[in-house]
Amino acid sequence: MAIKFLLLVNKQGQTRLAQYYEYVTLDERVVTEAEIIRKCLGRNETQCSFMEYKHFRVIYRRYASLYFILGVDSTENELAVLEFIHNVVETFDRYFNNVCELDIMFNLEKAHMILDEMVMSGEIVETNKARALAPLAVMDQAASQGR
Repeated sequence: MAIKFLLLVNKQGQTRLAQYYEYVTLDERVVTEAEIIRKCLGRNETQCSFMEYKHFRVIYRRYASLYFILGVDSTENELAVLEFIHNVVETFDRYFNNVCELDIMFNLEKAHMILDEMVMSGEIVETNKARALAPLAVMDQAASQGR
């Protein structure tokens, strides 16, 4: 699965986390994110969660106040991507105990670490929640012992 980017966006359209797996200039990122976010937030719940955008497909899912938005190759299976989004949310939930926007904002480096354990170079490398969270558990344990 070739993931191009992953965005976490709140209902007001503010990007809370952005992870890109292909090089995109900062100007292009700003324009692309703004257009995609506007399109995703403008859709209602009865509309499909997939859409074509330029040379890739955008797949998104809303959980509480956060939108999880992925850009993938046009050849990818949409349902597999939705399942991966759900897996990411479950992994975040396990670590943050019912993840919310503030958890992401105040623990951005940990959210990136979780994503880095699950996705490498745009390819999904880990779907097991316990294995994805193992490095964070070691880091948290070391931090608590240092006190």
